Amino acid sequence: MNIKGVGGVFWRTRDIDILKKWYKKVLNIEMEDWNGTVITPHSETSTNFSFFKENDDYFPINQQVMLNFQVENLEESIMHLEHINVPIVKEREDSEFGKFIWIEDPEGRRIELWEK
Repeated sequence: MNIKGVGGVFWRTRDIDILKKWYKKVLNIEMEDWNGTVITPHSETSTNFSFFKENDDYFPINQQVMLNFQVENLEESIMHLEHINVPIVKEREDSEFGKFIWIEDPEGRRIELWEK
């Protein structure tokens, strides 16, 4: 068997309508009537699949999965978030892997934004 890519990310939520509006406003992800969307990758993007030890504090221990979205320009993303009053829960980090910030959705899920 050969894996061609990630086919989707699925999770349960308390209020679909609130999350749909938040993801549209904050991340410009337009959810369709079936409560999802298709994100078509750019040729320069990749999808990482990685395990973390259950006590690793990279993201909240009570959160089983963390979303990581690649962005074209992290500084523009930060300005957008500041403009719409979305708090950055972990300030920008620069590493050999790129630039990162963290925000949280209305249900408290940590989301990582990454400029490669």
